[in-house]
Amino acid sequence: MKPIICASLLALTLAACSTAPAAPSLDPVPPPARRPDAKTQLEYGNPPPPPPGRY
Repeated sequence: MKPIICASLLALTLAACSTAPAAPSLDPVPPPARRPDAKTQLEYGNPPPPPPGRY
């Protein structure tokens, strides 16, 4: 009985360690810039216009 329990625990341990989570892929598109709020506009003025598109 004891060897069966040990073998089961070993199998569960190996099964838990064998599946590693996938590494997150890098997103080539950056998130959109946040719009400045009213306080920021009062302190620093209006932001410059966004740069033209690449293509």
